Amino acid sequence: MQTDPNRQPSLLSRIVRRMLVALYRWKGWQLEGGRPDCDKFIILGAPHTSNWDFVFFLGATHELGIRPSFMGKLSLFRWPATNFMLDMGGIPVDRSKSGNYVEQVADAFARADDLALVIAPEGSRTFKGGWRTGFYHIAMAAGVPIVPAWVNNATMRGGLGEPVMPTGDYRADLAKLAAFYREKRPDCDRFVALEKSAETIEEMKGDS
Repeated sequence: MQTDPNRQPSLLSRIVRRMLVALYRWKGWQLEGGRPDCDKFIILGAPHTSNWDFVFFLGATHELGIRPSFMGKLSLFRWPATNFMLDMGGIPVDRSKSGNYVEQVADAFARADDLALVIAPEGSRTFKGGWRTGFYHIAMAAGVPIVPAWVNNATMRGGLGEPVMPTGDYRADLAKLAAFYREKRPDCDRFVALEKSAETIEEMKGDS
């Protein structure tokens, strides 16, 4: 499915977004950091422990003037949800198509004037001890930086860090990201595990 990443959302989609932003403000999160000095980048959202994470990242990006996007399987974009999913920033990915999803998302970056793709590197709220590497493959293929973003639902704080441009040395770049997250959430077991993983990983795996 070819989409226009620069499309303007419908009235209904704008209303839904405003409601979610209002919910973000009502919850009272404190935001740290600013908008990255670039137009195209990947936002890593971690740790992913609650459905409230979505509300935080939507509200935080709104406050920073960022229009976030996300990847979704192609079936989610079928009628009647097509326009709504696209308006909310969805990028449909067809995993049955020849070629892989990394190329599809890299193409979306190439066609966009600006694109901030939010990815949860843990894959789900159930942490299994490591990060999936799809975000890194996409960043390398698209030639865009990775912006670490964190949230702490217990203290109602969160924010964005400085962009990290992938060098091709996954172990070294993962160590930089792990150091950022450990500084922000030193008591988070997931980030302790991430730091250890960065110290022991030998090569980048091809998982998503």
